[in-house]
Amino acid sequence: MAFDRDAYEVLQVHPKAHQLVIQAAYRVLAALYHPDRDSSAASTRKMAELNDAYAKVRTVDRREVYDKGRERRPPEAAVVVTPYPRPQPSQSNSGTRSGQLDFGRYTGWTISQIAIQDPDYLRWLARHSSGIRFRAEIERLLREPPAPPTPHRRR
Repeated sequence: MAFDRDAYEVLQVHPKAHQLVIQAAYRVLAALYHPDRDSSAASTRKMAELNDAYAKVRTVDRREVYDKGRERRPPEAAVVVTPYPRPQPSQSNSGTRSGQLDFGRYTGWTISQIAIQDPDYLRWLARHSSGIRFRAEIERLLREPPAPPTPHRRR
């Protein structure tokens, strides 16, 4: 049975952990997933995965071989997180429009736009000192039923 997960991830230890830490982690996890304690298929699979991972790193020599092979592996794809789209700030002479944030992650957004996108942020803003000037509008928007988000259209 071949397992693709990283041995350190399976054993829930840091790759630079001391050998005794790895051994202790294996023993704790093995006690949790041992077939005598839990005979479910998921537990049996987890125990097999633990045994495989521990076999790869249980001695200093095996661990060195595993670490060298691990270094040669290509890195896993990184998760790319993009921020919310920000509307262009208005070009009025007064700086920011009434009801438009001029701070934080929603700079340039109106309170009503934020109510559609992130009502939890509005609840927080209503309690925070930086939201005092928007409190009446926030409370009004939070009392109204939420507007459905606009669907994204493919071009």
